[in-house]
Amino acid sequence: MRRASSTHTRGHSAASQLDLESLKFASPRPFWLDDPEAPPCCEALVEDDRCELAVVGGGYTGLWTALLAKQENPGLDVSLLEATSVGGSASGRNGGFCSVSLTHGFANGLRKFPQEMPQLERLGFENLDEIERSVQQLGIDCDFERTGILHVATEPHQVEGLPALAEELTRFGHQVVLLDEEATRRELDSPTYRAALWDKNATALVNPARLAWGLKGACAQAGVRIYENTPVLAIRRSGRQLRLQTPYASMFAHQVVLGTNAYPPLVRRLRRYIVPVYDYALMTEPLDDAQLASVGWSGRQGVDDMGNQFHYYRLSKDNRVHFGGFDAVYHFGSSFRSELEQRPATFARLARHFFATFPQLEGLRFTHAWGGAIDTCSRLFAFHGRSHAGDVTYAIGFTGLGVAASHFSARLMLDLLAGEPTERTRLAAPQARPFPFPPEPFRFLTIQLTQWSLARADRNAGRRNLWLRLLDREGIGFDT
Repeated sequence: MRRASSTHTRGHSAASQLDLESLKFASPRPFWLDDPEAPPCCEALVEDDRCELAVVGGGYTGLWTALLAKQENPGLDVSLLEATSVGGSASGRNGGFCSVSLTHGFANGLRKFPQEMPQLERLGFENLDEIERSVQQLGIDCDFERTGILHVATEPHQVEGLPALAEELTRFGHQVVLLDEEATRRELDSPTYRAALWDKNATALVNPARLAWGLKGACAQAGVRIYENTPVLAIRRSGRQLRLQTPYASMFAHQVVLGTNAYPPLVRRLRRYIVPVYDYALMTEPLDDAQLASVGWSGRQGVDDMGNQFHYYRLSKDNRVHFGGFDAVYHFGSSFRSELEQRPATFARLARHFFATFPQLEGLRFTHAWGGAIDTCSRLFAFHGRSHAGDVTYAIGFTGLGVAASHFSARLMLDLLAGEPTERTRLAAPQARPFPFPPEPFRFLTIQLTQWSLARADRNAGRRNLWLRLLDREGIGFDT
């Protein structure tokens, strides 16, 4: 948690009550999906159908894959099957941070795949550039803003590491500016900030639901058949084809792409590599001119702080503040249920942290409070592969930074299906398997120990205990 602010002098009980007052009218729906302009649902699959390429999952990964497949081969027969509604899961409820990083952060990738980082970073920048061009060419109204990101330091040990990080990022093509406390607070005024690194060209912000809906429209226009409310229950061989079983009917396909995020993987052997971890967020009412002036934020950057338990936040088009993160909750047995998307204790904690960060916004109310599951793997970024004799490809384990990485994954999966070597398929990082999670109850205990250790490191000037050092030595190295 951030250091206490000398300008934030409310007593603990009073602060808690005021923070709770701010949540009185918060809707339990994700703000981005609570949009009167949401497109109508497509029909469910109710009779058997056939296609050449079936894409399972209507989030960014599936949408980009279906669209790119049709763009590369307009005559290809493509169907997309989504369990609920397109963009209704992780893709429609995240913070909208569209990052160049393909490795869940530069430092994480540099530790795990240092030899490939020049390629991974270059491909990451090319990937973000291509997304920006596609949004413009397709006319997708998703409030795309390439504002960059402020990594803010709230503790002395975080400040100490900023110059070395800035030097490394610059070497890999990032346009970075180091800001001391005064300069940071000119960009965004919080009494909790000690310094910051502004990475100017590595992040864009989007309205995440509208990006998904725009891709849905582009897919439909390109000729992709979209079925919603159509969960795929199993994949089996049926002669020379693959049979995708759904509640009412089956889809028969020559090839299949899986982009199922935190849902239990249809390829069962993958289930030991990912766990669903729940992340939560709040959205404020729009800031008026005086409130916005009190915090600054003229650059409209995305923001994250540099703790292991971190917050991420940004402005919406109408100057609301999306404020999320800190708690990352795993439930015993890899539980994955809609009721877990609400967690009042976390919402209260986020409200308290919000007003500790911006005490000048006291009295602001939250209009939405929601959560969602993240497909978390032990190395923190997606891995890819094939199954069913190479006719099925998958991308899984994004761990929460998949808005842009999903586009790269779509291209990689299409490369794998084509069987032609490319620069993407020659890289080890995207296809290397992460360290598997142990079975229960050891899975739950291991995750709890790791989270406790990371929180302890935040309270102890970043010093990692024996458990975290062991994970680092084994190449697992949880750091967020």
